[in-house]
Parts: sequence; structure tokens; C-alpha cells
Amino acid sequence: HTNLGRAPLSEVLFDKIKKHITGYGNLEFDVATGKRGKRGILAERYLAIISEAEAGTIVNNNAAALFIILNTLANRRKVVISRGELVQIGGGFRIPDIIRKSGARLVEIGTSNITTIDDYEKAMEEKPALILKVHKSNFAVTGFTEEADLKPLISLGKKYDIPVINDLGSGVLVDTSDIAGVKEPTVQNSVRDGASLTCFSGDKLLGGVQAGLIVGQKDLIGRIKKNPVYRAMRVDKTVFSAIEEMLGFYLDNTWKENIKLWRLAAVSEAELYQKGRAILERIKGGDKISLEGSLGEMGGGALPGVPLPSVALVFNCKISPRNLAALFRKASPPVIGRISAERFMIDLKAVDDDDADILVDIIKDILKKI
Repeated sequence: HTNLGRAPLSEVLFDKIKKHITGYGNLEFDVATGKRGKRGILAERYLAIISEAEAGTIVNNNAAALFIILNTLANRRKVVISRGELVQIGGGFRIPDIIRKSGARLVEIGTSNITTIDDYEKAMEEKPALILKVHKSNFAVTGFTEEADLKPLISLGKKYDIPVINDLGSGVLVDTSDIAGVKEPTVQNSVRDGASLTCFSGDKLLGGVQAGLIVGQKDLIGRIKKNPVYRAMRVDKTVFSAIEEMLGFYLDNTWKENIKLWRLAAVSEAELYQKGRAILERIKGGDKISLEGSLGEMGGGALPGVPLPSVALVFNCKISPRNLAALFRKASPPVIGRISAERFMIDLKAVDDDDADILVDIIKDILKKI
């Protein structure tokens, strides 16, 4: 949930980074020579390895990643983008505004629902510096639609010697088919297809902390890191440590166990029903509370419109669902549920096993009051 900190961090990840951030740590020190080293070099190496790219770097969020790419490669020059990809991200920030603030000049092509490769071909007459592809990671357009895929755009870019930038938004490093039922474009696919640079977030489908990750051609990454603006966007030891450990989980294939987002998302309906029945047995709330199948969402600007089969505690009380939701928000700690079909519910897909005892105590207390 965007407003609740996006991807929850696992205790394993937190314990691993704790030793690096509570005392002295090697942020940018060359132990062999005793001289200043390069900041975040291990995290950047992991990033390049896992994404199969020549190089990678990290800034403070994906909006910053896109901004510095444009400011470095297209300042006072033209950038071609489909009108259907002029997205708005959280907090009211819009891709066109970011492009303009970077110093680049916007060249809009196509329409909101249809943009073809021919539209991009015609735009080459404008002699652009970049072709920008933006993945619609926080909304979906259905019906009479068409968009140019990444591969034809890359072929076009090679034809005119123009870099192609792929903004994946939420970004993902693994196949989401088994867990989410749909296959989200991966960072590795973008690199393999030939995108000059690919940027994405660290705190959405990656399951880490807020960061903007950039991977791609080594020469372009080098130019970005020489941009004076890069220093204003660099991250600290906490973020580097978290990204480094998180990428390590992907590299050693323990991401399903150690990245909390994927651990929660992978819990089956059968397991959720078992958890729910155990909670009901402890609450003994009678007909005030029941257990029902539900459909959740990944949230946080990722996998839009993709339902995640789940199980929820559903409250059937005389008090209105909005007033009941308010009571749960006033609890200590607050419990945030949702209202569906005029009923308040708590989706168990989002409830970690370690939080079950606290949740039971809060539900018992509130049911006594109503």
C-alpha cells in the first residue's frame, strides 16, 4: 500500500542490514589501499548481475531515475513518447512535468489508446535525442487499443542511432505468473531486448526500500554518474545496505522466503482459511464475524486490475462499516481494513503470522465495545 510504506520489509532483511547501519560501515572506502572508494559498489554490481546489464546505479526513487536519465541524455533536446504513456504517478506528479523539468522537450505521438510503430517512425523527423517507453504499471487500458512493443522500438532506435529508455515503473526481477496469475515484464527482459537504459522502483514489486534503480549500457550509466545532479539524488548507507541484501536474496534464489512481499503474496487460499479459522476460534465472536473468500490487490502502483485470491475476516455488526473502520484505526496499533459491499473486512493475505496475536486481541476488544 502506497500510503502504508509500500512493500513491507522482512525481519531477515532488517537483521542483515542492522549491523551495517548501527555502527561504522564501508560505504565508500577502499580497504586494500586505505583510500576513498566508490559508493555502493557492491549493490551496483549485484544490480548489474541480476538484471544481466553492463552496469547499474541507484538514486532515491524512480522519478529521480527518470529525471536524471533525461537531464543527462536529452537536456534541451527532444524526447519521443506515446500519449498513452503520459502517466501520472503518486502525489499528483506527471511524466510530462518530469520531462519538462529535466530540460528535455516533449514530442507526443499517437493517441491515448493507439500508438503504432509508424507513429514513432514519423517522429524521427524531429531528430529526437531519446525514445521513451513507459510501462503502465499503475493502470490498465482495455478495449480498442494498440501500442508499440519494446523490440520494434529498439530496432527503430538502432536504425536512427537513438537510445531507447524503458521506464518499467514498479519493476520486477522474477516471473509473477505463479503468484499473481499474470506475467509482468521483467527487468531482465528489457535488458535482453536491448533497451539502452531501464529504470524501476525498489520498494514495489522488488520488495525493498524506496530507491530508483537504473541498469543498461555502461557508457550511459557513466555519464549519469558524472552529472552534478546525481549527487543530489544519491542514497545513503541504509538504502545501499538494504538494496544489497535484497538483491542477494534474488541472486541466491531465496527471495520467496526472505522477501516479505513475495512470502505474503504466495500464501495459498487453503493456508489462509486455516489461519482464519484459528483466529475465529480464538475470538469467539459468534455471528458478528465470519470468514469468506475475497479478492485482494498487490497495490502500491503495481499489477493494476489483477485480483489476488484471498480470504478475509468479514464483520457483520449493527455499527456502520465506516464507524467500525474508524474504531479499528483508533486501536493501538491501528488496524487498517477495507469496506466492500458495505461490509468492513480484514484481508488475511496482508496479515503476517507474527501479527496474528495482536490482531486477535484488538478484534476481541472492539467486539466487546459494540
